[in-house]
Amino acid sequence: MAETMKDITSPRRPDGPGSGADRPAVEMSGIYKSFSGVPVLQGVDFEVRAGEVHALAGGNGAGKSTLMKILQGVYSMDAGEIRIDGEPARLSSIHDARAAGVGMVFQEFSLVPTLTVAQNVFLAAEPMGRLGMINDREAVRRTREVFAGMHVEVDVTARVQDLSTAYWQLTEIAKALAQDARILIMDEPTASLAKHETEALFELVERLKARGIAIIYISHRMEEVYRIADRITILRDGGRLFTKSLKEVTREEIVEGIVGQKIEGELEYKERAPRGTREVLLEAQGLNAGRRVRDVSFQLHKGEILGLAGLMGSGRTELARILFGIDKLDSGEVRLHGRRVDLGNPRDAAAVGIALIPEDRREQGLVLDHSVRDNLLLPLLSRLKAGPLISDRRGNELARSLIQRFSVKVANMAKPVRVLSGGNQQKVVIAKWLGTEPEVLVMDEPTAGVDIGTKSEILDMIRNLADEGKGVIVISSEYPELLAVSDRVVVIKDGAVLTVLDRGDIPDEESLQLAVQGV
Repeated sequence: MAETMKDITSPRRPDGPGSGADRPAVEMSGIYKSFSGVPVLQGVDFEVRAGEVHALAGGNGAGKSTLMKILQGVYSMDAGEIRIDGEPARLSSIHDARAAGVGMVFQEFSLVPTLTVAQNVFLAAEPMGRLGMINDREAVRRTREVFAGMHVEVDVTARVQDLSTAYWQLTEIAKALAQDARILIMDEPTASLAKHETEALFELVERLKARGIAIIYISHRMEEVYRIADRITILRDGGRLFTKSLKEVTREEIVEGIVGQKIEGELEYKERAPRGTREVLLEAQGLNAGRRVRDVSFQLHKGEILGLAGLMGSGRTELARILFGIDKLDSGEVRLHGRRVDLGNPRDAAAVGIALIPEDRREQGLVLDHSVRDNLLLPLLSRLKAGPLISDRRGNELARSLIQRFSVKVANMAKPVRVLSGGNQQKVVIAKWLGTEPEVLVMDEPTAGVDIGTKSEILDMIRNLADEGKGVIVISSEYPELLAVSDRVVVIKDGAVLTVLDRGDIPDEESLQLAVQGV
């Protein structure tokens, strides 16, 4: 690496002829791409200037990630031209893109969990010693510099699998920055970050801009786009809808451009039946599990949406895993309809009518190389038996009905689920567990990484499930969404219940943030 991380993040404008924010760092012209005959990109033009943050937006399946993976050398384009710093670029591999100064922070993690943070940051670019051996000490030193430049504290000698999801994302960012990228693609970089970590990332982005690095920022979070971006390009159905300065476009125009129609009221709370009229469906009493869940008690009523709020690492996800039988209880009990239930494993939980939509759909919710059909049917195989065999006919009928019911966009359900957009992958995870007809549905970050249209669909789905009499527990770091659906909010801190608030007692997002912080 030509420069240390301190050099990379220090404010410095590019110098020399033709430098500055008006100089195109990347120009992509007439880009076409199809998969198995299905067009994904159809003549897309896109450019980003040096020293600019250019937001790239669009609905799930619009072609954003595909366009960026072409720029990263992961996919080859069928037609079109790419120019970097004014020169034609042939990007046939990630190595070609890296040599051209392109780095990408993927929405789906590309880390090796069993390696350390430092080993991941310099994977395939390890510093070498005099005898041709990998210099781990130098990798550790450089990685510490990278994180110091990001203003993030992390044990760079720790294995990635032992860290929280937030640090996985930060390691992805550090990995890209360590390659001395002049063009940095960030695909939903804050999806797993806490508020203070997001602020640190934004400060880093500003320093990178000042040095003339071009940043392509993919995000479904409008407040982030307006906070950090200079211009925005919206893709729809594989084509470019428009490119505009953020100063010239309203939030409503962006949303309508992404979705194709106006969406009103998706984040407004809708009054529901008083809790006192509903029976207690599920009750947790004195749950303890390691350090992350400490003496947690709460009730979930039939037809109620119960929000779980807390900072990252507060114990929200661990509580969800306990309710689905993944993690074991040290003490305490869970009651369903007043009767104690044994949640020794996920099969036990599913048998009594509890389902979990996990935090990470790709790692925990899907078998990526299996078909959409097979993923949908995994929890439902017992229903498809015809004697000792599985009925393909029944399976196909059930899979088609779930695809239709949950509006999963897929041309062929025999295709691997990994080729679907993030939003449609999330719909598959939700559909397969709702196909089991659970009484209690636990949803951990159900709208993470999905576009605003799919987000609206999922929030309406949650409301409809509660209206049908199901109990829904929603964990979300997106407080506006949590407030839009929750009848009550349980605030968790350091593994314990800090307070339980009725929705009517939470006037706004700021009040919930203060409650989460214990103020």
